[in-house]
Amino acid sequence: MEASAPLSSPSHAADTPITGREQLVEYIASGEKPKADWRIGTEHEKFGFRLDDLRPPVFDGERGIESLLQGLTRFGWDKVDEHGRTIALLRDGASVTLEPAGQLELSGAPLETIHETCSEVDGHLREVKTVADERGLGFLGMGFQPKWRREDMPWMPKGRYAIMRAYMPKVGDLGLDMMTRTCTVQVNLDFASEADMVKKFRVSLALQPIATALFADSPFTEGKPNGYLSYRSHIWTDTDPDRTGMLDFVFEDGFGYERYVDYLLDVPMYFSYRDGTYHDASGQSFRDFMQGRLPVLPGALPTLVDWSDHMTTAFPEVRMKKFLEMRGADGGPWNRLCALPAFWVGLLYDDAALDAAWDLVKDFTREERHALRDGVPARALKLPFRGGSVRELALEALKISAGGLRRRARLNGNGADESIFLATLVEAAEASETPAERKLALFHGEWNGSVDPVFREFAY
Repeated sequence: MEASAPLSSPSHAADTPITGREQLVEYIASGEKPKADWRIGTEHEKFGFRLDDLRPPVFDGERGIESLLQGLTRFGWDKVDEHGRTIALLRDGASVTLEPAGQLELSGAPLETIHETCSEVDGHLREVKTVADERGLGFLGMGFQPKWRREDMPWMPKGRYAIMRAYMPKVGDLGLDMMTRTCTVQVNLDFASEADMVKKFRVSLALQPIATALFADSPFTEGKPNGYLSYRSHIWTDTDPDRTGMLDFVFEDGFGYERYVDYLLDVPMYFSYRDGTYHDASGQSFRDFMQGRLPVLPGALPTLVDWSDHMTTAFPEVRMKKFLEMRGADGGPWNRLCALPAFWVGLLYDDAALDAAWDLVKDFTREERHALRDGVPARALKLPFRGGSVRELALEALKISAGGLRRRARLNGNGADESIFLATLVEAAEASETPAERKLALFHGEWNGSVDPVFREFAY
């Protein structure tokens, strides 16, 4: 598994010309790994803010995001520059990248255990805090920027973002909010075979709304409650229908690598990255590109670099590259950055747990899957489902996940297995109180109707 930066960086695939659809299928299939080689790649994004006025830092200047990235190089990170500006960092299979408004993302190295993941996250946050403190900056983990308007958010000087910024308003009302005002935590997980991929894809897609509910942490917009518990999740419903959603075809007979390739070929392009430049191909067809008929690059044929880049521009609830990417959760505090990979590893990396999880979801109808997806942003664990609520579904999924983690038996130095990282989720599910609801209670109580305390009380 390679580190993955969803919106951020040029691809590292081979620069091999694409001659046919089979190559695209083989590219995904080349991700297959025996169970002993399965790894865990965790990504999380966070909002920067200036300690004095809570505003998001701009790119330039001694308190800017570029300065922060350059400051992190003291910890052994190598700079990645675009047109002479530092826009990312690399170290030991991990990367630090920038989302469009300067949200700082760690794409972690492929690791064997959640203990290692949690240690990686802890080390990264300590490094960031060290450098941020010197610049009067702080960082906050939530799903949506709680205070500032879209027009208050800065834009990072990255070529692909300029293209996406121009295109997004043509296809949805909230795409620019997705780019500038959201943060997530995700995990990338491996599969052994096409059949293993299909089972994991179906289970994780059906249960993605459960993760959304458990991690709901975006109840404020511009300083006021927005009527949602995961507004970040709601935003994806009005971003770009061509490249988002629940992918009903994953549950159809015959689903496999080829069907996913066909889906990606139907997703309109954003760009082609050539000779250090992003060429605007927004709304154009990758199928035309394969025929040498891309208007922006007449006669040019795509390479596997173009395909790898294109794969990162689809944003379904679960995304496949050479691995599966879980995309349903809001960003949050440190312990939840460890809990998200634990939840999915417990469900998907143990055979008995995967079977049990499939038994839990296999009879969900298409309508039920969509009702969960559409309902949890507003109601989270309290959303009614089959005579009960999402809370019961979440508790059952957590029980299955804990069993999977215990059977994995990956112990830390104190002899504890990875199921310890589920504690914060079990607590939320049992209390039927999401992080969003906890913050709303504070807003209406001791915060006296202000979101400003969130930057102090919930900063890393």
